[in-house]
Amino acid sequence: MDTGKSALGLDGNLAAALGYPIGIIAIICLIMEKENRFVKFHALQSILWFAVYIVVIIALVILGVIIGILGMAASAASSSAGAGVGIIGMLVWLLWLVVFLGWLIMLIMAAVKAYGGIEYKLPIVGNMAEKWTK
Repeated sequence: MDTGKSALGLDGNLAAALGYPIGIIAIICLIMEKENRFVKFHALQSILWFAVYIVVIIALVILGVIIGILGMAASAASSSAGAGVGIIGMLVWLLWLVVFLGWLIMLIMAAVKAYGGIEYKLPIVGNMAEKWTK
C-alpha cells in the first residue's frame, strides 16, 4: 500500500506507527491530515484504542473498590469471610494485568503493522476507525 507523506512531513507509515505509542502524534495527525487516509485511519484507531483501554481500566478500578468494600465489611462481620473476598480482589488485579498486557501487545503489533504499510484493524475499534475515515 502506498502510504505517501503525512501532514507532519513524515512518511505515512512512520507517522502512523508513531501515533500508537505517542498519543499526541495521533491526535495531531487526526486533526491535520486531510489527504492521507492511511495515516488518518491509524491515528483514529490509536485514539480509540486508548479510549477503550481507559474505559476498561475505570471499570476494573470500580470493581476493585466494590470488592475492597465488601472485603472490609466481611472481615468486620467474621474473620473467615474476608479471605474469600481477598482472593477475589487478587483475581481482579490479575485481570488488570492481563488487560494491560493484551492492550500493550496489540498496541505494539498495530504500530509494527502500520510501519510495514499494512492497514491492520484492531479488535473492537478497527471497523469504527475504517468507517469514520472513509
